[in-house]
Amino acid sequence: MHFLLLGATGRVGRRILDQALQDGHTVTAIVRNTEKVTLRPDRLTLLQGDACSAADLERAMPGVDIVVSCLGTDGGTVLTEATPLLIGAMKAAGVSRVVTVGTAGILQSREHPGLLRFEAPDTRRSSTRAAEEHRQAWALLAASGLRWTVVCPTYLPDGEAQGQFRAERDFLPDGGTSISVGDTAAFTYRVAVDGTYVGCRVGLAY
Repeated sequence: MHFLLLGATGRVGRRILDQALQDGHTVTAIVRNTEKVTLRPDRLTLLQGDACSAADLERAMPGVDIVVSCLGTDGGTVLTEATPLLIGAMKAAGVSRVVTVGTAGILQSREHPGLLRFEAPDTRRSSTRAAEEHRQAWALLAASGLRWTVVCPTYLPDGEAQGQFRAERDFLPDGGTSISVGDTAAFTYRVAVDGTYVGCRVGLAY
C-alpha cells in the first residue's frame, strides 16, 4: 500500500511513518524540513513542501492509495486551508480514502444531544479555536464524498502503545480521560490499513 502522510514529523505522524515502513508499505511524506526525518529507506519519498500548497499536494499524489493526515492546527488556520486543497488533489488523482487525526472536542456530547463536546456548556476548554478548526475540517471531509475517517483522541500525553483502549463511533468512550500518543498512532494506522470506521469520527480513550 502507498501512503501519503501529512504531519510526518509530529508526535503521532512519526510513529505512523515508522510503522508503515516497518510493515513494508511505501510512503510519500510532505514535510517542511526534511532534516527532521532520520529514516531514509528506499520505500520513503520525502517531498519538501507545504500541506497548504495545492501544487505540493498534487505533486505528492501520483500512485497513492491512501492519505493519512496528522496535521494539527499549528496555532492558526492550517486545517481549514489544507483540507479543501487535499480533497481537490485526492479527487483529481482518483484517491478516495483518507484518515485524519482530530480532537475529542468534535465528538457528540452525551449530556447535551445536538451539541458537540466543545460546544457544550460544561466544556472545560479555555479556548475553542482549535476545536472549531477541527470541526470545519471534519465538515469539509463529511461533504467531500471521500471515504473518510477522523480519529478523535482525548487528552494526548506522550507514551508508548499499551494496546488496551476503547474506541467508539462519534462519541468519546464513557469516562475516558486520556489516550497515549503511541496508542493513537497505532489505532490510526490500523484503521488506515484495515479500511474500517469509514464515514465517521472515532472517539479514542482508555
